[in-house]
Amino acid sequence: MNSIILLKNAEIFAPTSLGRQDLVIAGRTIAAIGEDFNLASSNLPVTVLDCTDYYLTPGFVDSLVHFIGGGGEGGFATRTPEMQLTDATLAGVTTAIGVLGTDATTRTLTNLLAKAHALEIEGISTYCHTGSYEIPCRTLTGSITDDLILIDKFIGVGEIAISDHRSSQPTTDELRKVAAAARVGGMLAGKGGVVSVHVGAGERILQPLYQAVSGTELRVKQFYPTHMNRNRRVFEAGIEFTKKGGVIDFTTSTTAYDLRHGEVAAAAALAEALYLGVSAMQLTLSSDGNASLPLYNDDGELQGLQVGQVQSLYQSFREAVVQHQVPLANALTSVTAAPAAILGLKQKGQISAGLDADVLLIRREDMQLDTVIAKGRMLVQRGAALCRSTFEPEN
Repeated sequence: MNSIILLKNAEIFAPTSLGRQDLVIAGRTIAAIGEDFNLASSNLPVTVLDCTDYYLTPGFVDSLVHFIGGGGEGGFATRTPEMQLTDATLAGVTTAIGVLGTDATTRTLTNLLAKAHALEIEGISTYCHTGSYEIPCRTLTGSITDDLILIDKFIGVGEIAISDHRSSQPTTDELRKVAAAARVGGMLAGKGGVVSVHVGAGERILQPLYQAVSGTELRVKQFYPTHMNRNRRVFEAGIEFTKKGGVIDFTTSTTAYDLRHGEVAAAAALAEALYLGVSAMQLTLSSDGNASLPLYNDDGELQGLQVGQVQSLYQSFREAVVQHQVPLANALTSVTAAPAAILGLKQKGQISAGLDADVLLIRREDMQLDTVIAKGRMLVQRGAALCRSTFEPEN
């Protein structure tokens, strides 16, 4: 049962600084922000936390997670495992968007949707994209537009793959039709309707997206490309994309192999993009949690495979602040307000009265995550999980 939670004397970043204030959570909502609140006379149960030594921030919005796992590039035995609740909560993620990837045959939209509902019941907010790497898109109703209008949890399309040997090599016309259907479905349903785009290391990089919008009324911001720190060429193409008004996403699940072969670590990519003058609202970080991270040689032959970790999102956020001196408000924007905005999640990603009570407490002295409150319910306290998935082991 949700009680009233009074967070006293916190240094609030919403994600911009609001200074030291109190915050009141009532049920699932942020009820009030102000100074010197005293709820001793309340007839309802009140939990009071002294937040003097903490930053209070929005819960993180992870825009790309494989709820039901992914992969299979090395055969059936390489299909990655499903996400569990604490994968998200111990990383400060209170809102997550689930996608399919390469495999839309043994991983299905029905399974993805069921897992999203399960995670919602267990404690966090979840949404999904219809479709997967391939075009024509897999859908539940037979139509992208209908999926977005009729299925509450579907908010966009993706991740559609381009410039990658695993993509369906979509034509310009195919990309246009997907973007147009997502645009109309999003408008009619009051959703973001964005097209999440998996960008590989191919020579064309973002050219398929520019060709798709050329000569049409579509804008580049209809597409939301991810993995834009895959290598230096992809990163530079992403910077150009932001100059045309687009929003780009850096992936935080990075292997040592990737770094040796030219990947730009997400924290470093964020710091450099901000230094180059890109607005913080055009830059996001996502974990690619539970995805397969295949390692290929120059001939496209699989050399190994690792699994994306949702925990990497918090690690990269902290690294950006501590090691790269990214201002806290900018680092927070990349994992809160910016992804919420591009995805059309108006109740998420900010601290303001009337919004969903998704709140983190971060220790000021070392930037370690202490407390996670999602939809007004405390899921993590003193760095330890209070709630787990139904079948999640204790250790």
